[in-house]
Amino acid sequence: MGKSNHITWHESTVTKHDRHQLNGHKSCVLWFTGLSGSGKSTLANAVDHMLFQHGSQSYVLDGDNVRHGLNSDLSFRDVDRKENIRRIGEVAKLFVDSGQIVSSAFISPFREDRDLVRNMFANEEFIEIFLNCPIQVCEDRDPKGLYKKARKGEIPHFTGISSPYESPFYPEIIIETNKLTVEQSISKIVGYLKDKEIL
Repeated sequence: MGKSNHITWHESTVTKHDRHQLNGHKSCVLWFTGLSGSGKSTLANAVDHMLFQHGSQSYVLDGDNVRHGLNSDLSFRDVDRKENIRRIGEVAKLFVDSGQIVSSAFISPFREDRDLVRNMFANEEFIEIFLNCPIQVCEDRDPKGLYKKARKGEIPHFTGISSPYESPFYPEIIIETNKLTVEQSISKIVGYLKDKEIL
């Protein structure tokens, strides 16, 4: 099925700026990227919890959770990984338009795909957070037992083992999760949001 040519974009009566005024903060996407086991979901949820406690409008989009529903029809082949990230970018854009700070926790291994999502957003609305953690540390953690399965050949196209991960060239934030605590990492992210007057 091809894309319909008979659709029209309808502008919202309540604008994104209106929602910013009501919420008392701007909206953006915190795009957590890194290897499996680098701490993306842990840190995204920790930041979200902190924002929630302070009354901010926020939400987490987690890779595994989204693949249970919206992207349940996609595999882990490169072409499906690309589509996975494109869809998440569009969903994140809707959240940002609704005035929320959305934390997106996806490996998103390819620079081209992350750049495609970045280009969906206005300047400073897309904040790429690279969780720079050595693969050996991630593999030692192996919270879901995925590295062991990948090493045995039970999981094809596994990032870092049988599929590449392309580190960001110029992420807004770099966090070495093998060196910083969760609290220190949160402080670094919140400091950035305050410097950019998002919070």
